[in-house]
Amino acid sequence: MPRTRLPAALAGSCVAIALTLTPMPAAAAHRPQDDGGSLVLVGGGLSDDNAAVYDDIVRLAGGPGRARIGIVTAASSTPAEDPDAGTPDCNNSVCNGDYYAALFRSHGAHAEWIPIDVDHVSAADDPAVVAQVRGLTGFFFGGGDQYRYVTTMRRPGGTDSAVLAAIRGRLNAGAVVAGTSAGAQIQAGADMLTGGESYEGLRDGSAPGYFDDASVLGYLPEGGFGFFRAGLLDTHFSARGRQGRSVRLAADTGHERVFGLDEDTALEVTGVGTRREAMRVIGAGGVHVLDLRQARVERPGPGWGIRDVRWTRLTAGDTYDAAHWRPSTTKPRVRDAGGCQPASSDDVFGEDVLSGLALRLVDGCRLVSGRTRETDPAFTVELTRGPGFAGFRSGAAVSYTGVWLRIH
Repeated sequence: MPRTRLPAALAGSCVAIALTLTPMPAAAAHRPQDDGGSLVLVGGGLSDDNAAVYDDIVRLAGGPGRARIGIVTAASSTPAEDPDAGTPDCNNSVCNGDYYAALFRSHGAHAEWIPIDVDHVSAADDPAVVAQVRGLTGFFFGGGDQYRYVTTMRRPGGTDSAVLAAIRGRLNAGAVVAGTSAGAQIQAGADMLTGGESYEGLRDGSAPGYFDDASVLGYLPEGGFGFFRAGLLDTHFSARGRQGRSVRLAADTGHERVFGLDEDTALEVTGVGTRREAMRVIGAGGVHVLDLRQARVERPGPGWGIRDVRWTRLTAGDTYDAAHWRPSTTKPRVRDAGGCQPASSDDVFGEDVLSGLALRLVDGCRLVSGRTRETDPAFTVELTRGPGFAGFRSGAAVSYTGVWLRIH
């Protein structure tokens, strides 16, 4: 079981964040080999009709007719582990590779499977597979278990396999690397999440490693592939109530920022590793930025708590300047109409519960709260309008900044 950390209060200063209303230019056509590479990180649950995300990946890989995308599904089970292998209900590395390849072809790309899984680890150092990778302009990593990417695409000791080194080289040269769920999580830098639930994470703290118990809040200090370094990453963020586990891991490991990705929603990062690095949201849900620069860990008794975590939610079309911690939107600002309906919950980390409560602040509430359904101990989460609070709405898309989160 994980050990309980006893972190010191988080230090640092923070200025109030406000979404600016500066117009954003239309996305420019991207050619491989210029301006650094790109990432398209999806929070899981990527639907096969999400044309906005698939078309964006193809565009960044060179556009229809030019994009050459390699599909990596090493996080999936192997055909030998899949009782439905060879049937329409299959769910394994081979059939998942075929599925994604067909989807990308339907969007105008050439797509091919990269034949690596836990039964074919040696392929990650095969010169023929390396040559295959070097001829591609984009890569898509499927979901499953991100630790399988670690065990198949890294050598003992943590160095890159030849194939991973080649993908890293292609990204640096201008290719796009995309992924969904585990395929997005593996792109993270230091302290990559390996699993865990919000309640158990808050109660017990985090621990380095990979655990068979899926409720244990585990992480790899050496990280994933390290392509995304602007903060911790988490996926299935709202749907699985992962705010608690992300905040606890960030506090335990000294990270000041978390990016939480909702399902069927992507964070596009262009100019990766350059001064021109920029972020944009695509899809139906939100990308959530948790800012811990001013946060303080509290321990009034046997439990754990934290306050003054700032929460920003970005939706389709919004951008984020990570270097300056600056979100931006063109959505109209929501004027306070005083339309608050009292809001609370007895299962605050249930499906979409906490994110739903936060939206009540945009509707006019000043304070919303919820408790965990577990009671030994129970945790309470409070959300309030902080300095610089603002809400923005365009149709069903709602963005906000300046929400303060407290857990106690």
